[in-house]
Amino acid sequence: MVREILIWPDPILKQKAKPVAKVDDTVRALVKDMFETMYAADGVGLAAPQVGVLQRIIVLDTTPRQPESKPLAMINPEIVAMEGETTYTEGCLSIPGESEDVDRAAFVTVKYLDVDGNEQTLRCDDLLAIAVQHETDHLNGTVFVDHVSTLKREIIRKKMKRLKASRDDGPRASASR
Repeated sequence: MVREILIWPDPILKQKAKPVAKVDDTVRALVKDMFETMYAADGVGLAAPQVGVLQRIIVLDTTPRQPESKPLAMINPEIVAMEGETTYTEGCLSIPGESEDVDRAAFVTVKYLDVDGNEQTLRCDDLLAIAVQHETDHLNGTVFVDHVSTLKREIIRKKMKRLKASRDDGPRASASR
């Protein structure tokens, strides 16, 4: 099921997600919905808070740009090592149409549970490393514009508020005509 993606500055996106206590069918159903939602929005990553669920779950699929990678669901991800530096022009499904350069680690090692509840450790590079950091930020109440200048962030905030207002007014406005 495709879920609605929250638009920043929705207050849920500023909250810290809670760890998943047990990987069960409810968690697996959420992961499935998150993949469907991410693919429908043409994204490479999605965090549970972006669909209004404050749980530490992310889904990623960088295969279009990293053919050797595979779709991943990470439950309770924890970045345990970061190496190097890189700058990447990031976008976000919760901030549609906007992108900015963000400084990140070039390589990350992440520990997480898979959908079967097994602990995994993965060293990530390139787009996957960026996506893991970006989505993990979401779990901590941070969005990519928190990494840019205050002026750029405020300009984007105003655009997103207008976008959200136009979405909220959409059905009512057309129904009253």
